[in-house]
Amino acid sequence: MAVFIHVPLPGITTEQYDALNARLQEMPGIFDGCLSHVCARVGGGIEIFDLWESEEHMRAFGERMAPIAVEFGFPVDPSQPPATQAVHNYWTTGG
Repeated sequence: MAVFIHVPLPGITTEQYDALNARLQEMPGIFDGCLSHVCARVGGGIEIFDLWESEEHMRAFGERMAPIAVEFGFPVDPSQPPATQAVHNYWTTGG
């Protein structure tokens, strides 16, 4: 079942996000199961919105991503994974 997550990250800059994203892009298979990803600058930080094929895919990503995110100053607490919401329906354009 697809899941949606929303992660507010107050105090994280777009430069930190871009550096982390560049590193993750170099890792084969890191985004397996990610259907959609959006990063938005909001106030004094960023917010992440992801759609994953399943909670298992999202958790596998998180396990690989978390140690790298810490290197870039992201607040990571493995005991507090992002809350997920079951997705009733989704679609994407073919573009």
